[in-house]
Amino acid sequence: MTARQKNPLNGSGGGNPDRRLSVAPMMDRTDRHCRYFLRLISRHVLLYSEMITTGAILHGDPGARLAFSPREHPLALQIGGSDPAELARCARIAGDMGYDELNFNVGCPSHRVRSGRFGACLMAEPGRVADCVAAMTGEVRLPITVKTRTGIDDRDGFEELAAFIETVRAGGCGTFIIHARKALLHRLSPKQNLAIPPLQYDTVYRLKKAYPELEIIINGGFATLDQILAQYDRVDGVMIGRAAYRNPYLLAEVDRAIFQDCHPVPSRAEILEQFTEYVARNLERGVPLNRMTRHLQGLFQGMPGARVFRRSLSEQAGRTGAGIEHYKKAMAVLGTA
Repeated sequence: MTARQKNPLNGSGGGNPDRRLSVAPMMDRTDRHCRYFLRLISRHVLLYSEMITTGAILHGDPGARLAFSPREHPLALQIGGSDPAELARCARIAGDMGYDELNFNVGCPSHRVRSGRFGACLMAEPGRVADCVAAMTGEVRLPITVKTRTGIDDRDGFEELAAFIETVRAGGCGTFIIHARKALLHRLSPKQNLAIPPLQYDTVYRLKKAYPELEIIINGGFATLDQILAQYDRVDGVMIGRAAYRNPYLLAEVDRAIFQDCHPVPSRAEILEQFTEYVARNLERGVPLNRMTRHLQGLFQGMPGARVFRRSLSEQAGRTGAGIEHYKKAMAVLGTA
């Protein structure tokens, strides 16, 4: 395994989170309840928020929208936008709230995002991306990273990707998370863009070889621990997304295998039990039960009784006024209560 690269280009102080393994920002998935649950499985994996736009932060209630539990650390906020001044203001807010990293979204291919002039379409404007990064790094000490694609539409050659990286690096970014697929912005839906464009791992490996001083994180298609471990000789870290959501217990062995932390691995039953206190506390605050339990659906993926557990969880959490007793009934299906 290669040593994790330090990132001297991001900010002037504060430590970088360990990015050897991270869980990707996923819309409507990696909210604070999901992240708290995942943290019960792994102590060290870096967690990302859903993408939150500058408008939602500046014109909404940032205290409510960006709130998180201290137990979620290490935690990164992913932000979408294209106005340097607005991004700088949001960076200050994120820094004041205690996030460990601010990640700039230059990879989302959705039509709604593109109409707002942010996400993957910004790959066509590397100068603007660099200006945005520079504006954020000028405001905060926490690291500013960029998540992007290998290219967009017909702008998918290695030379163009390298030029993008060099321009953005000049703005102050030393860590790039590369989703190893290009985005076809005008031909595919966002869901199709997650699977149809072929994976281009070799492009990411070539990028790391060309820029060894940069921290390069690879993302896309990794579903097993063995697949993850096979990447560390060529890149600095791995980001996983849908696999971690569909099968969250995939993270159970990563602390030992990747972060050299040999604490006892929690069982699935122990994770559910530990989550009970969190559920009870948030029910008292008025959070609906199903908003929390929907993230648990994949915990028993591939195990006997998984389907029964999912059905019970959905039925109990979907009841009107569902409370902690309904959560415990769902647990009892597998004898975990």
